[in-house]
Amino acid sequence: MTVKGRYWVMLWLALFLGVAAIVSARQGDAIKVAGRLRVLREERRSLEARRAEIERGIHQAESRQVLGRKAVEDLGLHQASDSELVDFPVPAAGSPEARR
Repeated sequence: MTVKGRYWVMLWLALFLGVAAIVSARQGDAIKVAGRLRVLREERRSLEARRAEIERGIHQAESRQVLGRKAVEDLGLHQASDSELVDFPVPAAGSPEARR
């Protein structure tokens, strides 16, 4: 029993259509994944910008000006004048004074 030429053509056509369907399905999935990746990248950029804004706010709140003003207003403290400031010398690491 020999297979005639038209059956070979139909077999190759079916094989081609099957492979084309698989490639098409994979392309569709790749497009969906690329769209999701784009959305996630935009979300990440937004979150990084928000984080930078929050860190900027934290650094601002930790600044000497803000903390000094809050100490004066909330705690009733006063700004030290020049005569009230005392500098303490820090001994060098290898000196005998540093070992005490």
